[in-house]
Amino acid sequence: MLWAIIVAIVVGLILGVLAKLILPGKQNIPLWLTILVGIAAAFLGNYVAQLFGVRVTAGFDWIRHLIQVILAVIGVGAVASFYGKKGAAH
Repeated sequence: MLWAIIVAIVVGLILGVLAKLILPGKQNIPLWLTILVGIAAAFLGNYVAQLFGVRVTAGFDWIRHLIQVILAVIGVGAVASFYGKKGAAH
């Protein structure tokens, strides 16, 4: 159980940082929120990949990971735009 949580945090960190690197400009969101969005993208990406029948394939799951990165980019972009507006209002 503890190992699964650690793996989820590491995968979330990797996906979140990749999303921030792919998105243009600066995403003004904290690291903890980036990790949460990355974790959500990982779980949602697994679900979407399963719907398409590509969740578990032989070798490295390129399609599943691509789906996860795309969802992380969308998620980080959406959260950054909302978080930036919230921060600017105060």
